[in-house]
Amino acid sequence: MIAEAQRAVLLAASRNSRLRDVVEKAPVTRDLVRRFVAGTGDDHALEVSADLRSQGLLVTLDRLGEDVTDEADAEAVRDAYVGLLGRLSAVGLADDGDVEVSVKLSALGQALGSTGESVALENARVIVEAAALAGTTVTLDMEDHTTVDSTLRVLEQLRADHPWVGAVLQSQLRRTEADCRDLATAGSRVRLCKGAYAPTDPDAFDVAHEVDRSYVRCLKVLMNGDGYPMVASHDPTLIEIAQALARDVGREESSWELQMLLGVRPEEQTRLAALGRRMRVYVPFGEDWYAYLVRRLAERPANLALLLRSLGSRR
Repeated sequence: MIAEAQRAVLLAASRNSRLRDVVEKAPVTRDLVRRFVAGTGDDHALEVSADLRSQGLLVTLDRLGEDVTDEADAEAVRDAYVGLLGRLSAVGLADDGDVEVSVKLSALGQALGSTGESVALENARVIVEAAALAGTTVTLDMEDHTTVDSTLRVLEQLRADHPWVGAVLQSQLRRTEADCRDLATAGSRVRLCKGAYAPTDPDAFDVAHEVDRSYVRCLKVLMNGDGYPMVASHDPTLIEIAQALARDVGREESSWELQMLLGVRPEEQTRLAALGRRMRVYVPFGEDWYAYLVRRLAERPANLALLLRSLGSRR
């Protein structure tokens, strides 16, 4: 009950423009934003990416913004990604997928009624082709549970020409273990996360330990499959399990990776990279940072404690 009340308050805060103005001007908030969001523009994204690469970390860039309901706005997002990929290529950051991009289909027009899926597909196709030219990859973020089937359909069509397009699956959904089996194929890149969006679907797990157990079951499927698992978690136990599973099935270090959010456990990120793990940092940037940050706190109450601990510790 307390968690639900927290979520309701935070979600309301994410839509409050007056509160945003106050928060944006607070020195403490600026420090928080700088740690967890790369900045508002491409220059910031490239600067942070270059810094992370110098530490031996891989990067996926997410241009903040979603739920676009105007086709022109969706095209603007598409063009912004194409421009970003061109700049990454020009400075050598895109080589071998060292810095890739993560894309939300809702930002590319998925919510545009009956034509939304096809609009999002065509916009995503342009981004994927630009990534191919740049020498890097694209991962389709998973959003609200109601869009899973649509997102997987778009993924299938994009993979017809570019089989390396990445998928994201959420262990909080009961269906995900089966989806992992379908996607654990040669060349398939799959990011497994717990799920930042809190679904109301009766087929979703709503107890933390059930989500964790689902995560491990899904991880076993991916590690035993022929694809490329991307383990997105800050949970030390799940990270240890992932490393143990990789050893047990004889995976080479180059055949899977760990992923964490920018600013969360940064010293652990560099420690794991120093051990030879492929460690990728999810780097959000853009003008819509306020709603992103507040929703991250609301979507999973544990995020609030996690972010607060991260501010007080470099571990």
